[in-house]
Amino acid sequence: MRKNFGSKTWLYPMPVLIVGTYDENSVPNAMNAAWGGIYDYYQVMISLADDHKTTENIKRTKAFTVSFATAKQVVPCDYVGIVSANDVPDKFARAGFSAVKSEFVNAPIIEQLPMTVECELIKFNEDGICIGKIVNISADESILDEKGKIDVKKLDPIICDSVTGTYWSFGEKVGRTFSEGKKLK
Repeated sequence: MRKNFGSKTWLYPMPVLIVGTYDENSVPNAMNAAWGGIYDYYQVMISLADDHKTTENIKRTKAFTVSFATAKQVVPCDYVGIVSANDVPDKFARAGFSAVKSEFVNAPIIEQLPMTVECELIKFNEDGICIGKIVNISADESILDEKGKIDVKKLDPIICDSVTGTYWSFGEKVGRTFSEGKKLK
């Protein structure tokens, strides 16, 4: 038996993405973006309303970063999603974040978030979808495995459960991509 819920914005898992930009005075800004992900090969998409300071910053600088919120940083990551830089210009600092400028784009890398996707703006669609070209991915060595690859358990990204309004960290590995389905062949 199934229960129908109607039309909802429920999709699992929803990554918690923190978008970093610089304002007109080169002050770093961060925003918790509820909806985003891969758009195409080497491209990301973030759904952003026109009234966000982040939207204004991206349109002006043509660049942004996307970092993954982590279990360790859940408080400041949530904070930058509930406070607007239009109202609290120093919200980045109030969150306890510090930044270094990306070597590849005109946007900040948040030092407290160990994995960052660095992007150049491709375009904003008329419906508020921001599309960026991935020009680099940087990761702190603390989240790398012995082979130099990103270890998702060390990264400890969180996901958003929009049904219950909660954040979750990932569980255990249960299989390999493009492999498990071969058992049915």
